[in-house]
Amino acid sequence: MRAATGLWRWRHNPLRRTTDLVEAWVAFAAAVLLCLAVPLTGWAAGTSAYGSLSRAVRAQQEQRLPTTARVVRLAEGPVSGPRSVETAGEERLRRSVVARWTAPDGSARTGTVATARQHSAPGSSFRLWTDRDGRPVGPPMQTGTARAHAIIAGATAALLAGLMVELVRRLAVRRLVLRRYARLDRAWAAAGPDWGRTGTGS
Repeated sequence: MRAATGLWRWRHNPLRRTTDLVEAWVAFAAAVLLCLAVPLTGWAAGTSAYGSLSRAVRAQQEQRLPTTARVVRLAEGPVSGPRSVETAGEERLRRSVVARWTAPDGSARTGTVATARQHSAPGSSFRLWTDRDGRPVGPPMQTGTARAHAIIAGATAALLAGLMVELVRRLAVRRLVLRRYARLDRAWAAAGPDWGRTGTGS
């Protein structure tokens, strides 16, 4: 709105300088980009992220299978198998146990896994996710989690795009201001130290 007002104000103003008009057009272009390009960037990034995460969710749901494990005893060593970021963050609420479970091919497996502390007593059963080879893995990502990550990705992309537009606008305005000051310096130097009264007889 201020950019459009600036363009209208400088339209037929006799005091208008070229830099004033360019500055108003830069502000107007930045406002248009903030209103159109930035939301589109966020939407495109969020849509792309959601598509990728949805494919990952489907792949994990196909490759990770739930089974029931039974605690044999408490474990002294760390959890075997790969550890995800989520698993590492939940270690304070979980306990390593030696458990026995059945692999998808029907064979019995035993290994050290992490379970909630309330399920860590010997003989307790808990839900365990395994891959098709029977190795313990983390639970598959939920659709809601994928959607939340996509929203965050879209909002981040929109924010970065908005910051980029504002940065370019500020750099352009700074360049215009420096050019304006340079012109004023040249005009001041041409006028002379007597403010243009040389040769007037005063």
